Amino acid sequence: MKKNIKIIILFVSPLIISGVSLFLGPYKITPVMTIKIFLNETFHIFDLKDIPEKAIIMDIRLPRILLAGVVGAGLSGSGVVLQGIFRNPLVDPFILGISAGAAFGCAITVGFFPNWSVQFNAFVFGLIAVGLAYAIARTQGEISRLSLILSGVIVSAFFQALVSIVKFLVDPHKLQAIVFWLMGSFSLSDWRIFKIAFLGVSIGLLPVFLMRWRLNVLSLSEEEAKSLGVNVKRDRLIFIVFSTLAVATATSVCGIIGWVGLMVPHLVRMMIGPDHKILFPLSLTTGASYMILADTISRSITSFDIPVGIITALTGAPFFLYLMKKGGKEAWGK
Repeated sequence: MKKNIKIIILFVSPLIISGVSLFLGPYKITPVMTIKIFLNETFHIFDLKDIPEKAIIMDIRLPRILLAGVVGAGLSGSGVVLQGIFRNPLVDPFILGISAGAAFGCAITVGFFPNWSVQFNAFVFGLIAVGLAYAIARTQGEISRLSLILSGVIVSAFFQALVSIVKFLVDPHKLQAIVFWLMGSFSLSDWRIFKIAFLGVSIGLLPVFLMRWRLNVLSLSEEEAKSLGVNVKRDRLIFIVFSTLAVATATSVCGIIGWVGLMVPHLVRMMIGPDHKILFPLSLTTGASYMILADTISRSITSFDIPVGIITALTGAPFFLYLMKKGGKEAWGK
C-alpha cells in the first residue's frame, strides 16, 4: 500500500469508526435511524421528539465517543512526544508518574472528600507527580533522560504506596469505586466532561503540534541537537510540560488507560516512518480511532460496561512482546 493512501486512511479513520460506533451497543439502533436523528438535529425534518433512540445517540453515545477520541488522541500524542524526547521506543505517557499521581488524587477524593471533584484532584496530583519527578531529577545537576525516567519510577512507587494506604483505610463500597476508576472507563461520560477533556488536551497538544518538527532534532543525541542550535533543556521542558497537561487531563476524566501511548505511535511509525511532522498528527487520529474502537468493544460485547483499560491491556501485552522480539528496530525504521 502506498504511503499516501496509508496517510489518508489513518487521517479519516476516526470519522469512519465514530460513525459505525454510534449504532453499536446493547440497545440496537439501525444506521438509518442514526442518520435520521442527525438530520433531524441539523435540519429538523423528522418528528423524533419522544423516541428513546434520540436520547441514546445524542446524550449518551455521541459524547462518549467524542470523549474516547479526545482521550485516545491525548495519550497517543503524548506517547510520540516522550518516545522522541527520551529516544526510547518503550516509553509511554505514564513513565513520569502521571498515572500514579492521578490515581492518588482519585483515591483520596472518593475515600475522604466525596464532595470534591475527582477529575480536578486527579489532574492536580498528576501534575504534582511530574513536578516531583522533575525536581528529583534536578538534584543530580544536569537533567538527563535517564535521571528523568528513574525519577518517574521513584515518584510512581511513592504514589502507588499512598494509593494502597487509602484503599486499605476506606470502606468496601468506596474501595469498589476506586478500583473501578483505576481500570479506566468512559461509562460516566457526558457533554460537560467532554468539554473539560477537549479543552485540556487541546491546550496541551496544540503547542506540541506547532513545534513538532523540533522533535526530529530532539530525537538525535544531545550533542547533535546542540550543534544544530537547539536549546535542548528548554525544548525538552516545554514538550514535557504540555504533554503532561494533555495526559493528566485525559486521565482525570476517565481513569488510567494503559498501552495506548505505547502502541499507537509504534503502529503509525511502522506505517509512515519516523518524521514527527507527519507522525505526530497521524498518531492523534490513530489514537482517537483506537480508543473509540476499544470503548465500542467494551460496551457492546456484554450487557454491562467492561472497563476499557482491560481491553487495551489485552491488546497491549501481546504488542509489547512483539516489540521486545523486534528490539524496537522495526518501530524506529532502522
